[in-house]
Amino acid sequence: MISIRKIGVFGRTYRHLNRYRQILAVLFKYGFGDLIDTLKIEQYIEVGLQMISRKRRERLEKMSRAERVRMALEELGPTYIKLGQVLSTRPDLVPVEFVREFSKLQDKVPPFGFDDFVETVESELNRPHAIAFAELNPEPLASASIGQVHRARLHSGDEVVIKVQRPGIEQVVEVDLEIMLHLATLAERHIEELAFHRPIRIVEEFAHSIEKELDYTIEAASMERVAGQFLDDPGVYVPKVYRNHSTQRILTIEFVDGIKVSDTEKLLREGYDRERITSRGADILFKQIFSYGFFHADPHPGNIFVLPDNVICLIDFGMMGALDRSTREYFVALVQSILARDEPRTAEILLKLTDWDDEPSMAVLEKDVADFVGRHLYRPLEEVQLSKVLHQLMELATKNRMRLQPDLFLMIKALAQVETIARSLHPEFDLMGAAKPFIREVRLARFKPARLSGDLARLAEQGYAFLSDFPKDLLEISRSLRMKKMSFTLVLKDLDKMLATHDQISNRISFAIIIAALIIGSAIIVISNIPPLFHGVSLLGLIGFLAAGFMGIWLLVAILKKGRL
Repeated sequence: MISIRKIGVFGRTYRHLNRYRQILAVLFKYGFGDLIDTLKIEQYIEVGLQMISRKRRERLEKMSRAERVRMALEELGPTYIKLGQVLSTRPDLVPVEFVREFSKLQDKVPPFGFDDFVETVESELNRPHAIAFAELNPEPLASASIGQVHRARLHSGDEVVIKVQRPGIEQVVEVDLEIMLHLATLAERHIEELAFHRPIRIVEEFAHSIEKELDYTIEAASMERVAGQFLDDPGVYVPKVYRNHSTQRILTIEFVDGIKVSDTEKLLREGYDRERITSRGADILFKQIFSYGFFHADPHPGNIFVLPDNVICLIDFGMMGALDRSTREYFVALVQSILARDEPRTAEILLKLTDWDDEPSMAVLEKDVADFVGRHLYRPLEEVQLSKVLHQLMELATKNRMRLQPDLFLMIKALAQVETIARSLHPEFDLMGAAKPFIREVRLARFKPARLSGDLARLAEQGYAFLSDFPKDLLEISRSLRMKKMSFTLVLKDLDKMLATHDQISNRISFAIIIAALIIGSAIIVISNIPPLFHGVSLLGLIGFLAAGFMGIWLLVAILKKGRL
């Protein structure tokens, strides 16, 4: 299991100083020297920082900040590439422009040696590879930052592919996460605009995500779950998982020899029905989203193959999304309200589908929704690009400081990817039209007798539980108050403001009384001719009149500045 520790006072042993210096050097190189200065990192790394030459920094003024961050992540290696890829699915954590840029990150790294591959297989399966497999192909099919894939054959004759984690990848990830968490802690402490995005939470979320990706048993379970969903559908195929040849660090699945869905020329040449493939592919995603609430979140062309009889085969189940029933129903209601041009209802549902720190202004949100509807829905539906609509809806939420739920964004991303594939296979395909039956099914499901009776039963159960527990809870509160284990703090909103106003009023009254006293006292002194005299007038009285006049003008100016007499 991956663990991350904050590097603080006890981190001065600098166990990872060399890696830390590499990271800082890359940040300097891509123009983030000001960030390093702001983080005040020299107090944590007293040695080695000066060895990073500032001459190595490249001037990248023509590039956006998001582009420079993406290039830095690519250079920093596997953990940081994965971080960018995870963040490309999390608009709730980073701004939209970074989400778009991080989606360009390529997870391609040089392969590791075949001897290391064999060693990992044998140590995980606790037996020689020759006993586990009849044949292992030394040439990798693919090599990524976390794992590498090779073809193989079992003694039963079954053709398989084996995905094996890179040797030592857990240790590399742990070191990078520890440093990452330290930088995030400094950023949250010293940089106000970054603190809003909660960098510590980003690192913690990433640690959770990559921990799941390093456990291949989770991917195996996802494959078997999706296969179970389409068990009675001959148009969908999910490769078989060989559990006896799989562990947390290796995954063995059936080899599937199909045509990539993006190879339109080969599909046409071999007589495949591209219109049927498009329709079937869209139905698969809609069923996963609206019927099951568990879907393949990365259906890009490299993860979809076409088998004989236009059968769709899905591979690589490392990234999955899950939507509960209420979220699916709210999304359907959102689509309906947009199509009905009901701005208030759309704004209301958006609030339910997003997270926010301060509730957005409904007037501003409704205005933005009206503008959004005007841009997209006053045109023929066949001209509407679903991916563009959904992405601009996401931008609308971001503009109002609302964060989309992660799995909802994964759904939007998956729909956009499928629409891109559909347009390449069959440009006239109406994706929105294909979604209508599934949307209608979600709407009608709420009114089915079984659903209504179930909801009523659950409501009655919750009501009974509340009535049963309430007297006990009330007695517990009473007992806690009596034993002084609980106290209440009454906070009056704007009380400080009211007290400040009262202080100001009393100060002005006191000032006016002092001025009046000075005038009366000075008048008595003048009438009494109390020496010393100046031209027959008491000098003390004159000074008193001048002081009263100065204080009176000062009070008048203060009142006029407030705009109230």
